[in-house]
This record gives sequence, structure tokens and C-alpha cells, in this order.
Amino acid sequence: MALTEEQESRIIEMAWEDRTPFEAIKRLYGLPEKDVIKLMRKNLKQKTFKNWRERVSGRKTKHASLRPEGVDRGYCPSQYKYKSANK
Repeated sequence: MALTEEQESRIIEMAWEDRTPFEAIKRLYGLPEKDVIKLMRKNLKQKTFKNWRERVSGRKTKHASLRPEGVDRGYCPSQYKYKSANK
């Protein structure tokens, strides 16, 4: 499957986010975890890729099967809320 530059960018963004599981990427783009890893390896600097792999390996939030029951979102509840500058 050929991905557009925009799709690749979004997949990299989703893979970089700690709370987005690989299963969400597969569901949206049809890319299994091993292909996401290949995409990341191809597009990130070697050290950045290594750091990312260490961070996401075994992380409960990156694998839906490891998440606690009832967690079905890929973001923090306050992530998209407007924050007032007065606080």
C-alpha cells in the first residue's frame, strides 16, 4: 500500500504519541506494528528512532491488549480542552 506524504506524517505523529496504540494506526491506515516500525526507522534519525523504540517497547498505552479494561481512547481527557491564559 502506497501512503501519501500526509498519511506518513500522520502515522509518525500517532506512533510518536504515547497514548495512541498501534492497533489504532492499523485500523485507520492498515499498517501493522512491524510496518510502523519500518516507517519510523526510515523517517527518523538513528538515535531518535532508538530512543522511540526504547520508550514504546512494552508500553501499556501503545498496545491495546495491555491497556486496562475500559480505556478506549487514545488521548488524555484534558488534551484538547481550551486552557485559559488567566490560570
